[in-house]
Amino acid sequence: MNAIGSATTRDALTDPLDLDALAEWVGIPSVSSDAERAGDVRRSAHWLADTLRDIGFPRAEVWETDGLPAVYGCLPAADPDAPVLLVYSHHDVHAADPAEWRVTAPFSPLRRDGRLYGRGVSDAKAQIMAHLWAVRAHLADRAAPAVTVKYLIEGEEEIGSVHMADLLSEHADALSADVVMVSDTMLWSLREPTVCATVRGSVTATLTVRGAERNLHSGAVSGAAANAALELCRLLGLLTDDSGRITLPGFYDAVAGPGPELRRSLDSLPFELPRWLADTGTFRAEGEDGFTAPERLWTRPAVEVARLTAGRTDTPSLGLIPAEASADLLLRLVPDQRADEVADQLRAWLAAHRGPGFDHDLEISSTISDPYRTPEDHPALAALVRAVGRAYGSPARLIGNGGAAPAAQLARACDAPVLFFGTGLPGDGWHGPDERVEIEALRLGVRTLAAFLEELPARLADPPAGRAKGPARPR
Repeated sequence: MNAIGSATTRDALTDPLDLDALAEWVGIPSVSSDAERAGDVRRSAHWLADTLRDIGFPRAEVWETDGLPAVYGCLPAADPDAPVLLVYSHHDVHAADPAEWRVTAPFSPLRRDGRLYGRGVSDAKAQIMAHLWAVRAHLADRAAPAVTVKYLIEGEEEIGSVHMADLLSEHADALSADVVMVSDTMLWSLREPTVCATVRGSVTATLTVRGAERNLHSGAVSGAAANAALELCRLLGLLTDDSGRITLPGFYDAVAGPGPELRRSLDSLPFELPRWLADTGTFRAEGEDGFTAPERLWTRPAVEVARLTAGRTDTPSLGLIPAEASADLLLRLVPDQRADEVADQLRAWLAAHRGPGFDHDLEISSTISDPYRTPEDHPALAALVRAVGRAYGSPARLIGNGGAAPAAQLARACDAPVLFFGTGLPGDGWHGPDERVEIEALRLGVRTLAAFLEELPARLADPPAGRAKGPARPR
């Protein structure tokens, strides 16, 4: 591992980042989708629990599940009636193909040109560390935090959070909170102060088409035999119309527009399409007619084909007509759509469009998630907006997040509003080769989160008219 400079002996207020510690953690290959890495995921969990204890958390535990472990930490405020903040994220990482990486090997972190490279560094280990560094900075001139801080860092997010519901149910008392913050999210840029106030939900499914009992030799049957791949492509082409709208029956009935503050932000947010294309590596912008790229990303639903499979992939095609073809589908949902209703709409759409003479199978993932929108008038959101403005030195705008997060699930389980703040950027390469984090983003993140810990108690103590004053639940 490269030595990259520690902040452990420096003033936490002037330079709170401990990049050596982050690099050590990123070097643990906690790939949840690889059964052979289960021991590494467990090692990652224990590393984080030890780090929480080192910072001063009196309660730091590894919570086992029927799958991979989560980490819980709690640092009480001096005032037992202080608000409780629960921070959610994940310590497992996406799989990586070393052959695709150019700057460094996936689990050999490297610092270069103001960035730290490595799998999971932005998604989401650096984001978690930014929260911990902010707590350390917050404690530089006080014995206890202004709010009780809790952490739930799961180990299965990259495989669909399969035991998340069990964790929330089994540990409901420990996870009680007045405000939840999801840190697995992105900034808009290093230049524009923004706060995410909405995330899309998701429905994932696999559509499989079969046209024969076995692969067929095209020389014998071409032109007369059913082709599963062509049938699948026909169906996929029917998922959207010429205007880019999704064709599921009733799909747009529950789509709500952005709130007034988000609408104002969208209208004023600087957006440079060429820069966005360069940052994301995208060749061209696509989507629903009549909407800008930010609107499509944050306020409109979308459908993606995440994977296509047909025929033999381990040998040349050999002139065979594939008996089976499949596609992994990902539907991104917006408020006020419900994931279970969209799953039913997808089933109804297939029933109406399936071609005769083929077998069709649609498997909906059990890890669907609803979209979520933070109430724009909640004082906790005002505290975060003010904290971001303090860190950047200028007022913050509201934005959304194009991905999904278990925000609705957390909001229901904790009966609390969910905020979003992370240190990722669109160009960080999540799930791709040479994933990276901008060190300046971490510094801005730490300043923001330290300010938020100061802002939150005052804002919750003086809520808008009509809101209850003080903590929402017993500790």
